[in-house]
Amino acid sequence: MLSRNIKRNLLTLAVAGLLAGTVVAEAAAQDMQTRSEQRRAKQKKGNGAEVRYPDAAREEPKVKSAPKLAKKEQKLIDTFNDSEFEAAKPLAEELLADPAATDYDKALVNFLAAQIAYNLDDNAAAKAYAQKAIELNALDNNNHFTAMQFLAQLQTQDDQYAEALATLDRFFAETKSQKPEDLVIKGNALYRADKPAEAIPFLKQAIDATPEPKNEWVQLLMASYADAGQNAQAIQLAEQLAAKAPDDKKAQLNLVSVYQQADQMDKAAAVLEKLRAAGQLTEDRDYRQLYITYANMDGKEKQAIAVINEGLQKGVLKPDHQTYIALAQSYYYSEQIPQAIDAWKKAAPLAPNGETYLNLARVLHQEGRIAEAKQAAQSALDKGVKKPEDARRILALKN
Repeated sequence: MLSRNIKRNLLTLAVAGLLAGTVVAEAAAQDMQTRSEQRRAKQKKGNGAEVRYPDAAREEPKVKSAPKLAKKEQKLIDTFNDSEFEAAKPLAEELLADPAATDYDKALVNFLAAQIAYNLDDNAAAKAYAQKAIELNALDNNNHFTAMQFLAQLQTQDDQYAEALATLDRFFAETKSQKPEDLVIKGNALYRADKPAEAIPFLKQAIDATPEPKNEWVQLLMASYADAGQNAQAIQLAEQLAAKAPDDKKAQLNLVSVYQQADQMDKAAAVLEKLRAAGQLTEDRDYRQLYITYANMDGKEKQAIAVINEGLQKGVLKPDHQTYIALAQSYYYSEQIPQAIDAWKKAAPLAPNGETYLNLARVLHQEGRIAEAKQAAQSALDKGVKKPEDARRILALKN
C-alpha cells in the first residue's frame, strides 16, 4: 500500500449559488487507502493484491525495481506513511537523481513525490510529478491509473477543467471503469467545468449502481439538475435528502434553494419558517434568505418586515444598507410610510452613493415634508447621483 495519509480534501465541489441561497455540494477526498477499501472487484493478483481495473486495455509493463535501491525506497515509503513529508521530500529527490534507478523506480518515486508535494501544499509540483509518473508508463495498472486519477483531481481542484477532463477521458478509455466512485470524479469535473447537463449521466449511473450512495453524490446530482434547468428532478432529490435528515440545516437550505430556483417561493418560505421556529436561523445569510424570499412574493411585505426586525433585534442580521433598504421598501409597499422613511434614513448614510438619499427626498416630497426633502436632496448631491437634476428640482421647491 503506497499511501495511508494523503490529505482528504482533494476532491472538492463548487458551491452552486441559487437565487438567494446556495446548494451545498461537498465530497471528501478519497485517499489511496480509502479507495482500496471500497474496491468492488474481487479478482486478485498472484501476490494477493486486488486487481482494481480488471478490464484495462493496458498491459502491465515488465520493468522492475533496481535491487540496490530497495532499502532507500522502503525508507521513503515508511517516512511518507508516517506523514513526515518534509523528511520524505529529499529522500525522493535523492532516488530520482540516482543513475541506478529504473523507469519503474522513477515512476514509483515520482508518484510518491506527487503525493508528498500535495501534502506540502505545492500543487504545481504535485501535478508535474504525477504527470511524469504517468509518462514513464512503468507502474503496475493499479498505481498507474491511480496516478492518473490523482492528477485529474488536482487539475480539477486548480480549475484546469479542460486538462482534468482530458486526463479523465484517457483514464476511462484505458481502464473501462464503471466504478461508481470513478464516475463521480468525472461528474464532479464536468459540473465544476459548468457542464451540469453532461455531469448528470455520470452521477446518475454512479448513484443507481450504489445501494447506499453517499449524500454528497446525491447533492452533486441535485445541483447539476438545478444548474441544468431540470428543476423537477432537482426538487425530487432535494426533498428526499431533506426528508431523510429533517434536523440537518444544510439539507433543508438545499431544498429551499431548489424551490427558489423553480420559483416556488411559498414552499421555500415554509421550509425557512420551520427553521426559524426551531431557532436554526443563526446566521445573517439565513435571515436574508427568508426576507428576500418574502420580498419575491406578492403581498408578503408584513412577513418580510417581521423577519428583518427580528433578525436585527437578535443581532443576527447585519444593520447594513441592504437590510434597511429591504425594510424601507417593505414598509413603503405595505403603506406604512413613516416607518419606511425612518428605514430609508438609516439606509442612506450606509449607501455607496447618493441614490438612496434621492429616493428618500422623493418620498419626503410626496409626503409634503419639503424641508426634510431638501436636506435629503442635498445629501444626495454630496454623495453623487446619476441624475443630479432630480435632486436640484427638489432643492428648488418652496417651503
